[in-house]
Amino acid sequence: MAREIIHEGLHHEAFIERATTGFDAYRTNVEPYTLGYAERETGVPAAAIREAAHAFAKADRAMICWTLGITEHHNAVDNVLALINLAVLTGHVGRFGSGLNPLRGQNNVQGGGDMGALPDRLPGFQHVENDALRAKFDAAWGVPVPPKRGWHLSGMFDAMERDELQAIYVIGENPVQSEADQHRAKHLLSTRDFMVVQDMFLTATAELADVVLPAAAAWAESEGTVTNSERRVQRVRKALDPPGQARDDLAIIFDIARAMGHDWGDPSAEAVWNELRSLSPVHAGMSYARLEAEGGLQWPCYDETHPGELFLHSRLWEDPVPGNRVPLVPVEHDPPVDKLDADFPVRLTTGRRLDSYNTGVQSGGYTSPLRRGESLDISPEDAETYGLAEGERVRVVSRRGQVEVPIRIDPSLRPGLTFMTLHFQDDVAVNLLTIDATDPKSGTAEFKATAIRIEKLEAPIPA
Repeated sequence: MAREIIHEGLHHEAFIERATTGFDAYRTNVEPYTLGYAERETGVPAAAIREAAHAFAKADRAMICWTLGITEHHNAVDNVLALINLAVLTGHVGRFGSGLNPLRGQNNVQGGGDMGALPDRLPGFQHVENDALRAKFDAAWGVPVPPKRGWHLSGMFDAMERDELQAIYVIGENPVQSEADQHRAKHLLSTRDFMVVQDMFLTATAELADVVLPAAAAWAESEGTVTNSERRVQRVRKALDPPGQARDDLAIIFDIARAMGHDWGDPSAEAVWNELRSLSPVHAGMSYARLEAEGGLQWPCYDETHPGELFLHSRLWEDPVPGNRVPLVPVEHDPPVDKLDADFPVRLTTGRRLDSYNTGVQSGGYTSPLRRGESLDISPEDAETYGLAEGERVRVVSRRGQVEVPIRIDPSLRPGLTFMTLHFQDDVAVNLLTIDATDPKSGTAEFKATAIRIEKLEAPIPA
């Protein structure tokens, strides 16, 4: 699309000149990627790609939204950079109704990152290796924060293999059934010196733990905040007491800290939030009172009079541009690691269905009129090629494992592409098939591109 936009003179030359760097190298980089090349690689007709490129470039306002189909690849960061390049090339950033939006798969993924649940960031996306930024956290917390970035999830499993990580505290995660290589994940987690799991449910991961801490449901049994994909922070209010021995996450962590010699006082969600506001400039103006009164605020919100930013990067339209310009970053097409060949000629991609949630731990206990069991979704053309009927059980084989599953014919799929989910891991362990090829920059696994073959099962011999 970028090559077509440049060749047709549809790129935003004034914006590129004022707000970006690296355009000449980028233009050279995209030159080999013709419409014909894209059609051969993707199966999308060249005419459709051209139409999309022209529509995007000519639009008064345009937004790129994406989900895990972009990021669950071995080159996830490069895929995202390609989208950023496209938006910057056309000037569709920093203006109302235009921009880039990575849609989140859970309701508070954005909030988790904002709060520092990243290997190289402190709350408010402040880099842990920046001495000046880290110093204020050292002072507030009364202990030195480690000055080097930590491990992301894939890096943690690599560290387990090197025996550098022996004690694990898992909060609200089920890696035994969500990691790309189930054999590896289960082996490594079950051979640690100590593992504690804090969760609402006794997950497959919790079953391996030395200690299980029953936790409350944050959306109904706890006080706090949640941040959505437009950076809007909203209040979460407790409606129910947790059942049985389940306790609020905050209360559990405060008690553990007290048992280890650090009394943090009473576990107050608002007090913790106010500490965050004192350390994260982008959250400083978001008091509980304002969040209540205004129905939420978007960060950055620098003080109690700041309204919050409706959209980001408006500075790129100032002349001259304050601060750094945006680099156009050349990237190359890099096909999936799990290659198609005569033995494994079919591509399997994984994802979610509307009625279910991840590994099914939270949604599996409830009925839904939309829910059906796991299936291998295939195109009508492939069903005809393999001589398969709707509902027929087949064996799906990859280079790592195999499962048996019924097929479902889906006219929306093109020939050679199939689809499964991770929702029914107790019935069909899909991550026995998927490949543990990860992006070295982000640590995400290539769930979206597994090479498989489909084998018909022999009909049972009548008794």
